[in-house]
Amino acid sequence: MKADKVVRLRKLSQQHAYTSIQMHEAVGRKAGLSGTDHKYLGFLLQKGPMTAGELARLTGLTTGAVTGLVDRFEKKKLLKRQYPEGDRRKVIIVPDTQKIAALLQPLYQDFQDDTDRLFDSFSIAELKTMEQYFSKALEIMHHKIAQLNQK
Repeated sequence: MKADKVVRLRKLSQQHAYTSIQMHEAVGRKAGLSGTDHKYLGFLLQKGPMTAGELARLTGLTTGAVTGLVDRFEKKKLLKRQYPEGDRRKVIIVPDTQKIAALLQPLYQDFQDDTDRLFDSFSIAELKTMEQYFSKALEIMHHKIAQLNQK
């Protein structure tokens, strides 16, 4: 019986991941970006200004791919490149958080509201179980990412 539940949960988790990809692609297209590009804007919103190398490490992209990403965002005036005094080789990527929020928030607000209502429908004990699941699932994913990134 428990094995059936585990299989069912694994399938639901996969469906959740696939549907998440579809939703982010749709949001990205509506914003004039690809799904992955708009998710990378999320990294910049969360973390703030950073070097191109830091963005590459955070996203798992190559430095060349980050250069293309930054070029696309700069063309849309969603960020600027800044060069620290005395070191023009180093580039600080500075997101325009107001422009990014203005672009993405209207596309996400109803989703966030619906998600808040969904969470509100669960008991404190159920929310703690979900928090535990997500925390442990993230640990498993971070471990897998590290494993795959080993040289």
